[in-house]
Amino acid sequence: MIRIGIIGGAGYTGGELIRILLNHPDVSISFVQSKSNVGNKISSIHTDMEGETNLVFCKEVDENVDVVFFCTGHGESTSLIPTLNISTRVKIIDLSNDFRLQPNNISGNRRFVYGLPEINRTAITSADAVANPGCFATAIQLAILPIVGSGHSSDFYVTGITGSTGAGQSLSQTSHFSWRTNNIQAYKTLTHQHLVEIMQSCQQTCQTKEVPGVHFVPWRGDFTRGIFVSVQTKSTLPLTEIKKIFTDFYANAAFVKLSDQSIHLKQVINTNKCFIQIEKTGDQLVIHSVIDNLVKGASGQAVQNMNLMFGLDEKAGLHLKASAF
Repeated sequence: MIRIGIIGGAGYTGGELIRILLNHPDVSISFVQSKSNVGNKISSIHTDMEGETNLVFCKEVDENVDVVFFCTGHGESTSLIPTLNISTRVKIIDLSNDFRLQPNNISGNRRFVYGLPEINRTAITSADAVANPGCFATAIQLAILPIVGSGHSSDFYVTGITGSTGAGQSLSQTSHFSWRTNNIQAYKTLTHQHLVEIMQSCQQTCQTKEVPGVHFVPWRGDFTRGIFVSVQTKSTLPLTEIKKIFTDFYANAAFVKLSDQSIHLKQVINTNKCFIQIEKTGDQLVIHSVIDNLVKGASGQAVQNMNLMFGLDEKAGLHLKASAF
């Protein structure tokens, strides 16, 4: 059994990670750390886990593990990892944005691999440290990277809406129930922090020197979880050829599914899947993608990366049922 440590286990991504790992056939959770909940039962914070585990939140990190997941806030892993003196034999998976971007993907002797399995599977399998992608970054990259890799040169114009859990567990005005209900809002227009990692992956995938621009308008939605992204661009290729590009690109992808029907969030909520739908009118191409921001956009993808790092079945622990209704 692979021994698991989790740092920062009281938030949304930490809780979702615990839920997945408790049902994973090849792992056992050795410790779950939380600065603010030391000594409390995990089920006192994640109340749905009552009867599922007797683990309590700890203060100290136990080094007698095989992999440590960091579910800490952005900026915390950079300063925290050097202080923990984690053995080089212990693998690290960081869910924050601290190590996603080159050349800042290094901590001590570790070089973090960007953990999007659909483009970096081989590198992930031999990595001792992985930087998990952002949620919007995952949804957008899975929508555009196949045609970026085919030499597509026109800019992408993206809109995407996310649930309130994407903002984290700390309350703010825009995550409060009374603000979110029956309300939506555009935010960080054309400046979202995930754009940089998206462009980095486009550069990696692109077969031409010039990478198409990505112009992104994110929206806050009046629901709790899920991301729906729509990408518009110009293309002279026939729709059948574009679909073949996607089919070939994702031929070995465990969780990306192309659909000929209209897609919606409930197909993927509580799963590690990404559904993609492609439409075309004239020279206007539209690509839709949907993911669960807490699973494929965070904790599920982290487990997928762990499976690859340890040579397990990529889908282990991730045979999850969609909400559907």
